[in-house]
Amino acid sequence: MGIAVEVDDLHIRYGELEAVSGLSLTADFGAVTAVLGPNGAGKTSTIECCEGYRRPASGRVRVDGLDPIADHQAVTERIGVMLQGSGLPRHQRPRDVLVQFAGFYDDPLDPDQLLEQVSLTHRARSTWGRLSGGEQQRLSLALALIGRPRVAFLDEPSAGVDLEGRLLIRSLISQLRDDGVAVVLSTHDLDEAQSLADHIVIVDRGVVVASGAPDELLRLESGEEVRFGADPHLDTNELSRRLGVDVTEPSRGEYLVAAAGTPQLVAALTSTLAEWDVTLADLRAGRKRLDDVFLRLTGEASSAAAGATQPDTPSTTPDREGR
Repeated sequence: MGIAVEVDDLHIRYGELEAVSGLSLTADFGAVTAVLGPNGAGKTSTIECCEGYRRPASGRVRVDGLDPIADHQAVTERIGVMLQGSGLPRHQRPRDVLVQFAGFYDDPLDPDQLLEQVSLTHRARSTWGRLSGGEQQRLSLALALIGRPRVAFLDEPSAGVDLEGRLLIRSLISQLRDDGVAVVLSTHDLDEAQSLADHIVIVDRGVVVASGAPDELLRLESGEEVRFGADPHLDTNELSRRLGVDVTEPSRGEYLVAAAGTPQLVAALTSTLAEWDVTLADLRAGRKRLDDVFLRLTGEASSAAAGATQPDTPSTTPDREGR
């Protein structure tokens, strides 16, 4: 369907700090492009340039063929922006604010139909301050879509949302793609990126360290693994010794065994945990996942930049995180 967003050799500076250093990426119409990166990677500053909220030091940015700075009004009419934590006034009511936003566009979506799409019809007369975190996220998404955008920039759309709400948001994003909208998704949820994205861009320390379709990126990390849940802070060194393979605890109470899930390995694992009087939960075996690729790539980039400490990037734009 063509290129919707084009960023070429982008540089962004905050005083003496270069937050983005020659970054290039593209996002297509009718596709979901996920931009991933640790805090301080430069991904949000890059997206702010695409939205026209930040002027780059150098480089070329085009959104639907337009310069977001020189053609700011025209770009604003073609994009939808969902910020993490929209921060509406507490007294605002969902239907009222959607009607207000609809007035900014020539051909907006119907506010009542949009409320139904995000499952907020029953909360139409409530107030922002009385909505749950997940309901606020769904309203923020509705506000980003009210103007029928050709390009939608979504910042952490599922943050703080329960399972039912996440499934709803993912369904809406898939529908946007089917309708030909370019969706640029900034997220820390790697499972969400892997399941939704057609193209993934991994950014670290102001540069792109990898990009491609999810399957292409997964091929960067070969091998099989076993994951399981158990009590936090097990002695992974002793467990590694007993199993004869590396065992780590990448997150609290979730363990990763760097080996194929053979019957012998599973038997040794279960018997060891039983000996320690530890309950085994959620045992899964399979190929490595996107988070393995992400951690290795961003870890390598961080190692390459060792000694060049990058402080948190300042911002003058409210409610933007993960710069």
